[in-house]
Amino acid sequence: MATQPPPPANLLLFYKNLQPLSPNLHGNLKIKPSTTAPYFAEANAVPLTIDEFIAAQRFFPIVFSGGDMPVPLALLGLNEGVNVFVDADGTPLNPFYIPAYVRRYPYLLARLDEQAQELSLCFDPDSGLVGEDGEGALLFDGDKPSEALNAILKFCEDFELAAQRTQAFVKEIQEMDLLIDGEVTIQPDGAEQPFIYRGFRMIDENKVREMNGDQLRKINQNGILPLIMAHLFSLSSIRDLFARQQQQGKVPDQLAAMAAAPAA
Repeated sequence: MATQPPPPANLLLFYKNLQPLSPNLHGNLKIKPSTTAPYFAEANAVPLTIDEFIAAQRFFPIVFSGGDMPVPLALLGLNEGVNVFVDADGTPLNPFYIPAYVRRYPYLLARLDEQAQELSLCFDPDSGLVGEDGEGALLFDGDKPSEALNAILKFCEDFELAAQRTQAFVKEIQEMDLLIDGEVTIQPDGAEQPFIYRGFRMIDENKVREMNGDQLRKINQNGILPLIMAHLFSLSSIRDLFARQQQQGKVPDQLAAMAAAPAA
């Protein structure tokens, strides 16, 4: 069974609509308290920044998407629409590290005009997480951002800076030609055919081992080596992910797996 994580970086995973926040139009909007995240329930992969690698690798595999500019991804399930860490409402089944991309929703810093130098804080009005009714902290205090909105803006700004550092990291490992196409074969007990998962990229551990002393010294000093190791360590949990899918009854049946065409 082949699967391919979605390319969420340019498809804006979760976001259905975007509007710039304005005190004139949104002066009465409040942050609606919520204990569920249904938008997260079927996400099998979400973008991850390098700032999160160390914390994230304890819970799930970190892989890379395809394309000219690969994106680090937190792999939450091995098949499209499968997230083994939350229930149907997006409520965590057990404590785990929730990526900043998920926590940022429904807000986003975006360039409204291609010629604009600055990013504007936007939100998804269809998220159900912001509204004028009920309780919750106001986004604006008159014509000024509220304390709550300033905290949201700071989080989004920090995320953008982390995303820039992540792009620089990906560019560096690409220049070192470290990324290769990934493939994992899992043969469950009693299954006639193995499950084969492709469609992601990973760092070639052999190439890292073959680096000379100067190369290793360089990537250690610039902070890349710990990130590479966190990624490589995390890959061992891919089979744990499959086991969770089995426990939750979310593994495709064998006939469907055999008929599926490999992802490009």
